[in-house]
Amino acid sequence: MTDFWLISVPLDKTSLTSVEKLKRTIAKTNLASSCCKFSIPDLKVGVLDSLLSVSDDLSKLDTLTESCVIWIHNLCFFLSLSVDLMNFMIKFQWDKAKYPTSLPLSSLAEIINKEVSLVEAELKSRSAAYNSVKASLQNLEHKLDGNLQTCSLNDVMRKEDLVVSEYLTTLLVVVARGSYSQWERSYESLSKFVVPRSSRKLYENGEGGVFSVTLFKRAVCEFKAKAQESKFFVRDYSFDLEEQKQREITQLSFHKKEQYGIFVRWLKVNFSEVFVAWIHLKALRVFVESVLRYGLPVNYQALLLQTDRKHSKKLKEELASLFVHLDPTASITDVRSHMEQKSYMIPNIFYK
Repeated sequence: MTDFWLISVPLDKTSLTSVEKLKRTIAKTNLASSCCKFSIPDLKVGVLDSLLSVSDDLSKLDTLTESCVIWIHNLCFFLSLSVDLMNFMIKFQWDKAKYPTSLPLSSLAEIINKEVSLVEAELKSRSAAYNSVKASLQNLEHKLDGNLQTCSLNDVMRKEDLVVSEYLTTLLVVVARGSYSQWERSYESLSKFVVPRSSRKLYENGEGGVFSVTLFKRAVCEFKAKAQESKFFVRDYSFDLEEQKQREITQLSFHKKEQYGIFVRWLKVNFSEVFVAWIHLKALRVFVESVLRYGLPVNYQALLLQTDRKHSKKLKEELASLFVHLDPTASITDVRSHMEQKSYMIPNIFYK
C-alpha cells in the first residue's frame, strides 16, 4: 500500500548533503519509489508568537478535512468510481487565485475550513437523499419478494380467480404448509356466509400456500376474525393495488437511477475539490511547522516521498539517521519520534 510523506529540511549545507544521501539510498534500497521537491510559496508569517495557535488550529482542521476526504473516497470506492490524483500530488502547485498568499495564515485556514464545511454539509444532504430513495425501493421490493403475506402474486393471479360482485367477494388466505388439511376441513365453518367448495390453492412455496375463498361481503369481518383464531392470515389483494405497487417500483427505480447519476457527478467533482483543499492544508502545516522548527528567515525545502507502507519503519530510521544533526542533543530514538510527529503522511486513497 502506497503512502505519501511530506517532510521539510533546512537549506544548510549539512542538510542538503543529507538529502542527496537520502536520494542515493532510496535509489539503491527502494525504501521509497520517489523523492521530489514539493513547492510551497512564501506565505505571510505574521507574528511569530501566533504561529503556535495557528499550528493547533491547522492540526484540528487537518483531522476534520481528512475525515471528509476519506468519507467521499469510500463512497467513490463503494460506487466503483475511479479517482486518481497521483499527478496532482507529484506536480502540486499552490493555487494563488483560490488561496492568496498575501493573506494571513489564519485567513487561509478559514477559507479551507469554510470550503470543506460546505462540502461536508452537502455530502450529508445528498447522501441522505440518495439513501432514502434506495431504502424505499429496497423496502418495497422486499415486501413484493418477501413472505406469502406480502409477496407479489401478479404472475399467478388471473381476473377470473377473483369474484367481485354486488354481494360477493374473494379473499386470499395464507395457510401454513402443515395446516392444509385443517383449512380444507374448516374454512366453510368460519362463517355461514362462505360459498361452499369455493376454496382453491393459487400459489405455494416452502412456507405454505395462498388459498382463495369466496363469501358474502357482509361476512368479511367475521371471517377474518375467525380465520385469525385458527392461525390463518387473510391478506389484502386487488389488481389495482398490485398495479399501484408496480408503478411505485418503476417510479422509485427511475428516481434512484436519476439520483445516482447526480450523486456520482457530484462526488467526482467534490472529491477533487476537497482533496485539493486538503493538500493545500498539508502544505500550510509544513510551512508553519518549518518556521517553528527552523526559525526565520524562512529557509527550508519541502520534500514529497512516495513509499510502500511495508518500508515505513526502515525509512523512518534512515531519515532519523541522516538528519540527526538537526538536534545534536537528542538520541536517534528521540529524532525518530520527532520525524514521526512532524512528517505528514497522506494515506493511500488513490487505488482500489
